[in-house]
Formats: sequence, structure tokens, C-alpha cells
Amino acid sequence: MDVVFVVLPGTLLLDIAGPAEAFRLANQRLQLQGRPPRFRLRFAGPLPEAASSVGLALAQLEPLPTTRQAARTWFVLAGRAEAARQRGTPDWLAARDWLGRTVRPWLLDGTCGCRLLTVCAGTLLAADAGLLDGRRCTTHHELLELLQHTAPCAEVLGNRVFVEDGPLASSAGITSGIDLALHLIAGEAGEAVAAAVAQTMVVYLRRGVQDPELSPLLAHRHHLHPAVHRVQDAICSDATADWSVEAMARLAHVTPRHLHRLFTLHAGIAPLAYLQGIRVERARQALAQGASVAQAAEQAGFGSELALRRAWKGRAAGTPRDARAPRRPRRLDAPAP
Repeated sequence: MDVVFVVLPGTLLLDIAGPAEAFRLANQRLQLQGRPPRFRLRFAGPLPEAASSVGLALAQLEPLPTTRQAARTWFVLAGRAEAARQRGTPDWLAARDWLGRTVRPWLLDGTCGCRLLTVCAGTLLAADAGLLDGRRCTTHHELLELLQHTAPCAEVLGNRVFVEDGPLASSAGITSGIDLALHLIAGEAGEAVAAAVAQTMVVYLRRGVQDPELSPLLAHRHHLHPAVHRVQDAICSDATADWSVEAMARLAHVTPRHLHRLFTLHAGIAPLAYLQGIRVERARQALAQGASVAQAAEQAGFGSELALRRAWKGRAAGTPRDARAPRRPRRLDAPAP
């Protein structure tokens, strides 16, 4: 797939470099596994060259595309320095008009695999183009009020690292673009690849207002012990397996007692507690996609609803029933009542 970064003058360099490096590392990890790279990075803008927020010139930018070169394309809108005062510049207007004229129809066509990703103040550009109506979104905490004013028909959420709604995925301030990229990598290339990328980038877990851990699948991975990582990779790949400390120890080629010591020392958590956390996250994802509590328990590897509820306490907010997918606001492509 193509990942097209839209670059304007004054673009925050980390908004581009952070996610782009995450995607590059994901490709590298995939190739090490004998798998083809998944993400083709492209950089485009209304001008062939643009100075970034720190003065570094980003050159050889492609023109903003009017046709898609890949079956699936993700467009990334980065923030820019002093975004509130930069709206209305010729380059901003050119990008806004291009989004409305070219990207909007692709987003409305649910079969073409196009997505719009925004980092920090990049959400304001999407709002100016009218792409947020009926969508849930977020941005940098200092710009939430401005975003709500710019997109009055959107549901603007604060205190979120990132928010996904249909083809739109928006992230908060600056480094949250890396968190969003890791989340997307996990969905495309697998949790193990995303965890490896996070470890390489030395990225630690972010927290949101609703979830105690936005991505427990990436938690307890900031260590360098290969045997512990091997067990964690296997659990993340198949949390429903009949895992016991003995089974984990066989995979790590150590005794159960030694595995417990290794997990506690390097991952900061006991093996079975780690397993329960992964299973709770799997159940939470299933519930968010509309599964019943019983279905979520089965899909996550719990023997019963009661086992899920017991594991849920202290690991996630509310109850499993509270985590079921809420009703969505009307989409911008939905017919008026």
C-alpha cells in the first residue's frame, strides 16, 4: 500500500519523521521474516520543496496525487508550526481544495481502501476540507476548541492519544503520531511486528482517558531478553492457546520457576498476569467490534464470561458490557433523515 505524507511549509518534522520511521522499520522487520514490505512511503505537497518547522528543507516532493497508484492508499496530514495562524495561506488552501476534490470521493468509496490519517494540527486541515462531519476525532489539546469550531458537526474528543472512526484516524500532539503508526502496523503486519518496531524505537506505552493502556499488546516489551520476547510474541499471536507456565517455559527453554524470574525481572510482570492482560485486550477489541460478552470471552481464550469479568477488574475500566461498541453518530455520507 502507499502511505502518502502531505507536506506543507512549516510542517512539524516529527509529525512526519516519527510515523515514517515506524513504517520503515516495519518493512525492515517484515523482510527479516522473509515477508514482503507492506508500506511504500511517498511524500507530496502543493510545492516541490518545503521548509519544515526546524528549518530543514524537505525537497523533491511529489505533486498532490490526482490518481491512486496502489489499490490501497493512506494519506497522512501532519501538523505545522503555529497552525492556527497559518490557515488561509496559498499552500493550505491548495491542500484543502485537493482534499475536498480528490480525496473525499475516495474516502466515501468504502471499497477502495483509502484512509485519512492526521497527526496533531493536521486534523484542522481535514476539518477545513469538510472531511470530519459526523466523525469522531481528536487533535493536540491546545487546538481542541478550535477544531470543534472548525468542524461543528464532528464529535471532538479530548484526552485521547488517537481516535479511529471509519476511514479516519486522528492523533493528538506530535509524538502521538508514532502511537497511531504502531497501532496501524499491528493491524496490517501483526502485533509481533509492531512490538518489535516499538522496542527498536524505544517507545513506551501511552495511556488514554478511557483505557488504562491503549495498547497492552505493546506493554512490558521495553526489554532485551530474547526468551521473554519469544514467549510474549507467541501469546500475542495466539492468546486462545492452552497456555500454562509450563508451556511458556518449554517455549523459552527454561524451567517454569526460572521463567517466572525472567518475566518479573525483564518484563516487570508475572507470566500468567501478562497472559491475562493480553486476553483482556483481545476481549476488549472483540467487544468494540460488536461481539457479545460470551463471544468476546471465547475469542480471547477465557473459559467463561465469569473468568473474563474477573480478569477485567483492575485491568480495564468499567465492565465488559460497558466496552461494547457504542452507537455511532451519522456519517458524512449518510442520507439526511
